Amino acid sequence: MESGYSERLYNEDLAPAQERNWSTWSLFCTWMADVHSIGGYTFAAGLFFLGLTGWQVFLALICGITVVYFLMNLTSVAGQRYGIPYPVLARVSFGVFGANVPALIRAAVAIAWYGIQTWLASVAVVILALKIFPGLEPLARSSFLGLSYLGWICFLLLWAAQLFVLGRGMESVRRLVDWAGPAIYVAMLALAIWIFIQAGGSIDFNLGSKSLSFGGATLAFFTAIALVVNYFSTLLLNFTDFSRFAPSERMVRWGNFWGLPVNFILFSVIVVVVTAGSREIYGSAITDPVELVGRIPSFVALALGALTFAVATVGINIVANFVSPCYDLANAFPKHIDFKRGGIISAVLALVVMPWKLYSSPIAINYFLGGLGALLGPIFGIIVADYYLLRRGRLDVEGLYREGDDSPYWYRGGLNRRALWAFAIAAFVSLIVALVPALKVAAPFSWFIGAGIGGASYYALMRSAPAPLPEAE
Repeated sequence: MESGYSERLYNEDLAPAQERNWSTWSLFCTWMADVHSIGGYTFAAGLFFLGLTGWQVFLALICGITVVYFLMNLTSVAGQRYGIPYPVLARVSFGVFGANVPALIRAAVAIAWYGIQTWLASVAVVILALKIFPGLEPLARSSFLGLSYLGWICFLLLWAAQLFVLGRGMESVRRLVDWAGPAIYVAMLALAIWIFIQAGGSIDFNLGSKSLSFGGATLAFFTAIALVVNYFSTLLLNFTDFSRFAPSERMVRWGNFWGLPVNFILFSVIVVVVTAGSREIYGSAITDPVELVGRIPSFVALALGALTFAVATVGINIVANFVSPCYDLANAFPKHIDFKRGGIISAVLALVVMPWKLYSSPIAINYFLGGLGALLGPIFGIIVADYYLLRRGRLDVEGLYREGDDSPYWYRGGLNRRALWAFAIAAFVSLIVALVPALKVAAPFSWFIGAGIGGASYYALMRSAPAPLPEAE
């Protein structure tokens, strides 16, 4: 450990990245792994049922993912420039110990969704297992704690497989996403071709069934844009966990460009072809790709489809929901928790919450996960306002790992109370918007409201401080 660094703030996993071997291709594949999943499929398909016409939805998708692209560059470029993960970047604005607040909030969201995504992937494996081995049917009928015995077996297999990948470090994650992301394209294209043929080449792409007024259509259009941003709100905070391994800012921007606007739009086109085609074939649109794959009469196609969706969902799970809490928990106790131990703790917690029950409860999804999600916007606004508006992108990296007055990010006792006040103000408003039923029309915009209030409040509070801002050395 470097001289003067605090063991309460430093370990090798939190230190600035030394190996920078994540190329544009690796970052592009990381985004493919994030988007090409069961959750990503159902999200994109669901936007076509807001009542908008097909071209309006595509325009909203383009606008939404373009906003995400520019916002994503703000934090990911900052991470690449200094090679630091998300919780260490949060120390700049929240203080070296205060950063545990935004880090643990992000970890809680990630752990919950990690369990849910693992369970969703296991559902695809269950379907595949029953097709290959029909004799397993009795295991699918008996259950324990709300999950069938066969469901437990498949869930634990995927749970252990992800833990194995992460236990081998970030380089192992890179190797996985380098092929997991492209693999789903092969399956999706094959599924789209099969659907197109089965539909006789005639598909109605206008999936919306509502007739909206101009005002209603305008609201639905901007709601779709906001939902796209919300979908990526977790990685808007912690994509620095990946970009820190890129050798240049240019590679980060290009990786984000190919992985976000280009990849997301192409994937959405495939999704709408498959979803609209399923309505032509089965009489109603099927937005669950696992259910659709289960109806394919070819055993080989069904097996490959189910397996590919399962692997792709594992890919997004590691990228979006497993890497972050590993760093976030390590940041809380760096002397005792490293990246691998953080992964073990995250995996155990994701198992304890029984994600199949969490996912099936509207109250849990809307209030617990929805509430936590509403807290991500204020954190993003504070970090970006601090880094770009107050410090102009200049950081004292060594100060991020020191205690006391030697660190410009010590503030008072390691906490920047102005950041915590700004967060509390913005979080209060965004939680009300996200959770109060009377404001459900505005709920999709809670991230933007929280980010705007959080950034503005923090900037005002810091500018009113009697002491000058700590400057980079």
